[in-house]
Amino acid sequence: MACCATEALWQKRLHEAGVSALYLHIPFCVRKCAYCDFSSWATSPHDPLMARYVNALERLLTEVEGVGLLNGCQTAYIGGGTPTFVGASLAQLVRDVRAAAPQVRELSCEANPDSLGDELLERLKDAGCTRLSVGVQSLSDSELAELGRIHSASQAQTRLSAAVAAGFDVSADLMCAIPLQTDGSWMASLAGILACGVGHVSVYPLQIEDETPLGERYGTSEPAFNDPEVQARRMELARERLVQAGFERYEVASYAQAGKDCKHNQAYWTARPYLGLGTGASSMLTREGYVALQSICPQFPELSDGVSRVRLTCIDGRHELPVARSMADLHFDLEFLSEVQAAAEDLMLGMRLVRGPEPGLVDHARKVIGGSAVDGTLVWCKDQGLIRKSGLRWTPTDKGWLLGNVLYGKMWDLAS
Repeated sequence: MACCATEALWQKRLHEAGVSALYLHIPFCVRKCAYCDFSSWATSPHDPLMARYVNALERLLTEVEGVGLLNGCQTAYIGGGTPTFVGASLAQLVRDVRAAAPQVRELSCEANPDSLGDELLERLKDAGCTRLSVGVQSLSDSELAELGRIHSASQAQTRLSAAVAAGFDVSADLMCAIPLQTDGSWMASLAGILACGVGHVSVYPLQIEDETPLGERYGTSEPAFNDPEVQARRMELARERLVQAGFERYEVASYAQAGKDCKHNQAYWTARPYLGLGTGASSMLTREGYVALQSICPQFPELSDGVSRVRLTCIDGRHELPVARSMADLHFDLEFLSEVQAAAEDLMLGMRLVRGPEPGLVDHARKVIGGSAVDGTLVWCKDQGLIRKSGLRWTPTDKGWLLGNVLYGKMWDLAS
């Protein structure tokens, strides 16, 4: 009976008609960073395109609200690019999100130190923003220059402290295994961030992507500063320092003080449907959510019987999106997943979390994929030291995170 009840609850989650999380993408920056391959472009601060783009997002927001997709939405995140670069328009967008999704309890905005002035902090607070995710990356001026960042280390610390004092939940992003970085400078960056009073820290190894300035500089070589062993050591140093400071790791790259974890990001790892608006923004919808969106997107194809989940990415650029009159004018890449593929994907994403995938998900995966296949994969990963059994849960080990491509790949292999 308990198994049947768990499966019923999981089925309810997999058939939610609305979304749990909303993402809005702002693709504008003062300057493109040397490592960035996101959908973002260097833009003049006086370019009227930014206001037109934000206005377009507001129109789309009203439209999706009208078909009920935002009913029950719990978190919202405005990312980029550099959302704070658009200034007062960002505060208005926050108000619009609050009006369209009144049940949102966590509303985050990404920010860069150079565009996070006191006036904007006040405007964002008044508008209903609760959380700021600040791109710091390093507290070494020479390292920042190598990354193409335009703020200084002292400016980053000043603006982090100001955001904390203004009453926001503040997260700082740091990047390791970057040019000129040493173990000592990495530890100094961590210490400097903690001194600002932030409640959340995300740490990422640098990924050198093709068609970026760093990618062009280093080509197919593997620079010593970005060696996998360097990445692993720096991530371990971060874990030790942050845990010592009272932070808990809850996701492969994220640490938080009690109650300061990012609820929005966890929606991505726990099979919660989400909606993305803006160029390059992605969505993950249930079959029912797709049908709701289809009512204002007649360009979408009908679903075949075997589709359980749909992934969508808006492919209209920053110039095309502002002239779209409605969702019906936009273009998307679509990916259709079966029930088996959706279960395998959820297992893969759940392995990013310290607590691992939900036991109900594992039981559901056994039902739709096959018990022998799922259990065999879990046991293989355990034997390889990638995961462990903790009560009813399968949880990733440190080795599992360091060899994430292997662990995540084994979960996704269950899709076939």
